[in-house]
Amino acid sequence: MRAARFLLVAFGLVAAADLVFVLTGADAGHTVAKSLLLPLLAACAVLRGAPRALVAALLCGWAGDVLLLSDADPAFLAGMAAFAAGHVCYLTLFRTAGSPRVRAGLLVPGYAVVLVTLVVLLWPDLPAGLRVPVAAYSALLTAMACAAAGRFGLVAGLGGALFMVSDTLIATSLADWPQPPYPGFWVMLTYAAAQFLLVQGTLGERQVPAATYGEVRSTTP
Repeated sequence: MRAARFLLVAFGLVAAADLVFVLTGADAGHTVAKSLLLPLLAACAVLRGAPRALVAALLCGWAGDVLLLSDADPAFLAGMAAFAAGHVCYLTLFRTAGSPRVRAGLLVPGYAVVLVTLVVLLWPDLPAGLRVPVAAYSALLTAMACAAAGRFGLVAGLGGALFMVSDTLIATSLADWPQPPYPGFWVMLTYAAAQFLLVQGTLGERQVPAATYGEVRSTTP
């Protein structure tokens, strides 16, 4: 577990460094730091016994991170596809692990309203070639966020919600909407926090039954 803690601390330090690089316009530093983020988190997850679907989701996110470092349109679409594959991995994980924490009927309407509202508002301002891909990706992202909250509760659900915030900031920039000061900072802050919380929420819930079993066993004559 010491190695896992070391990697988690390294992830936090690299994430903090990346935010500084973004704020100061240090593009070379940002390229290196962003490329290291998810490999560190994935390695930490592996040492903590993460299921393959979770590791695959993180590696897909890493591929997306690297591809989005390029400004070329083909690289952006490929990066979006990599993140979409990551969301499929998350959905696979959420459907096969753990037990539901919240009834889907309580979450789906709210997430659906957010999705439809966002797509309708963005649609006219998005480049024509990105409208369908962004809408399809947004639907997959929303499904992942909804499933995270429904299956693993607050921590993972917050991770899914922050993932939506991060990608919404990117989508609004594509539509040339007004951006907050230092938009790249907020994109990376919410994204790094989202991936961290998805891992913590997923692995934390998976480890609760084992811990509970151990406590019961230790008190059994």
